Amino acid sequence: MNNRVKSPQSNHPAWIGVAIAFYAFIGIGIAEGGLGVLLPSILSTYHLTPATVTFLFISQILGYVVAALTSSLISSRLGLAWMLLFASVTLTSALIIYAVTAYWFVMVATGTLLGLGIGLIDAGINAYIVNDQRNANLIGVLHAFYGIGALLGPAVATTLLLLGLGWRLIYLVFASVVGLLVAGVFWTIVHHYVPMTVRLTASDTNAWANLRLALRAPVVLMTGLLLLVDVGAEASLSNWAYTVQHIGRGTPEVVAGYSISAYWLGLVIGRFSLGRFMQRFGTVRTVDISLALLTGGLMMWWLLPNQLLSLPCIGFALGTIFPATIWLVPQRVPTQLVPATIGFVTSVASLGAATVPTAAGWVAARAGLETIPALMVPLVILMAVLHRWLVRHSLKSGKT
Repeated sequence: MNNRVKSPQSNHPAWIGVAIAFYAFIGIGIAEGGLGVLLPSILSTYHLTPATVTFLFISQILGYVVAALTSSLISSRLGLAWMLLFASVTLTSALIIYAVTAYWFVMVATGTLLGLGIGLIDAGINAYIVNDQRNANLIGVLHAFYGIGALLGPAVATTLLLLGLGWRLIYLVFASVVGLLVAGVFWTIVHHYVPMTVRLTASDTNAWANLRLALRAPVVLMTGLLLLVDVGAEASLSNWAYTVQHIGRGTPEVVAGYSISAYWLGLVIGRFSLGRFMQRFGTVRTVDISLALLTGGLMMWWLLPNQLLSLPCIGFALGTIFPATIWLVPQRVPTQLVPATIGFVTSVASLGAATVPTAAGWVAARAGLETIPALMVPLVILMAVLHRWLVRHSLKSGKT
């Protein structure tokens, strides 16, 4: 019997699961990153304002919340592959509905499916990488592939808009990219690919108990809040920077579009460099340096509106914070709580992608688009406070 259990894993090497994980993050990166460039077209099509378009972000919240509370339970009951199949089908369907619906309220409602799909993929893949210590060192590279997708999203969207394609057709292109993930995950199920089909916990009872314990731990809640603000800042820049540059500051459409790609390029470089920075400075100090650089970049974007270097600088600084914080989770919580913790904090982080850009849009609708760069600075200060709290808590508990 042992031979039967091990044979699928020996027939199919571990790199297949890693490749699927990387592609999954490219897919969700494209789905999220492309919205910023398409936002002005959506505003025009449905005759919206910066405030009313934020309902699209709000609708994603329910999906993210469901993902936060259920990802570890679903993966423990069904296995990671079945959860990823459901999530990728859900995300693909949401992108197709975005492309074809003629009604704004339908698009808003569909945001819930988009949030659920992204939240489950994010939580499941992070848990898969961190729980396998052979792959744990790939966490920075994994999130770099998200950055690649988020870089490609605005670049592809800008190029296709210049070629005359409408935003609906561009969403169909995004759906086809995520659709390939459906095929890849389905392959792992058909071929019983053990690294992804195995359950992450031993029983449903343990999964429920571990989730309850994780939600009672202050370090888990503070980690979730830190990642919520971090991802919220990432998403706000992705969703609003193009509009700020093109509509608010009069930057030419092409320059504004590719400046968003430069932002994501900086983030990708930061994440590919994370391993080297962690080896040289340590994980905590790497985050400290990143927060300082992020503060400087945001101040430059706010106070020097005509320069183009701030966005890639901001992206580079943001690139290390999320994966470094995820990498520290197994050192900050008991081993049995790691899957539930990662599922919760990554899905809560995705919640930030809906709430923070929404709040920024409401403020911009009343005070002008130029307030968005200013709003990012207090977020970094809050991130620094939360990071130092986690460092002190870890030191008190005897962990590094």
